[in-house]
Amino acid sequence: MKFGLRYCNTGPYVDPKVAIELVQAGEAAGFDSAWTVEHTVVPAGYASAYPYSDSGKMAGGVDDFALPDPLIWMAYVASATTKLKLATGILILPQHNPVIVAKQLASLDHLTDGRIIFGVGVGWLKEEFAALGVPFTERGKRTDEYIEAIRTLWRDDKPTFHGEYVNFDEAYCRPQPVRKSIPIVIGGHSKAAAQRAGRLADGYFPAREAPAELIDCARRAAEQHGRDPAAIEITTSVPDDRRLLRDYARLGVDRVLVPVTTVTGLDSGIKGPEDVLRWKSIIEEYADI
Repeated sequence: MKFGLRYCNTGPYVDPKVAIELVQAGEAAGFDSAWTVEHTVVPAGYASAYPYSDSGKMAGGVDDFALPDPLIWMAYVASATTKLKLATGILILPQHNPVIVAKQLASLDHLTDGRIIFGVGVGWLKEEFAALGVPFTERGKRTDEYIEAIRTLWRDDKPTFHGEYVNFDEAYCRPQPVRKSIPIVIGGHSKAAAQRAGRLADGYFPAREAPAELIDCARRAAEQHGRDPAAIEITTSVPDDRRLLRDYARLGVDRVLVPVTTVTGLDSGIKGPEDVLRWKSIIEEYADI
């Protein structure tokens, strides 16, 4: 089992010095990855229900918390590490131009020697979509097509793609990723997200706990589309009771993420960079399960 840090571009890690301290401590402790999160804007007083809290609000109901762009944050800390993978967990893909995203991620993957994981979500904050001028109701269809277009740009020598939202002919997008691909992980605590992961992605991140029914849903979707269900890497959050990690392993969870702030409304598993090394023995204990 692998361990990652979640969500690293929030709270005290908005401070560049502390961000570097965090990722370097994480790498030294044996964490395999550092995961970021995204909101471009958070409209004040939003009515959309945040799906991961009973209150329906992020960050204890605060709308104006600092949240650096995940790709910029990842690029900043990348040169301070050598092994740590850097992940979006998630980037709200339908809010972005997929050709630009493909370029940004391929560039970052190239510069980090293949250390990027691309976590994708469809988004839930309707008011944010409105502020960005992106149709909220089409976000699922856009996500599916954008993933296909992005993979085409990463993979093909002369990328050509024609879809409902994306069109290009022999559009060179260089550099391509180190392996001509970057792992794509679908995030979301819903049946639709699980099915999308099984149908299209390399991994699934249900975000909270390890819901067996959603993990099974992702694997069934993979089978239904002629894909190997065992190849879908499962990433989830560390349970409050670490004894449950062995149950997670039996479910096929490959990676668990330890929260580093309370910005998302959850209790913190790590209080700061100086606390990261405390997890070294835990990582070693569970590495082989």
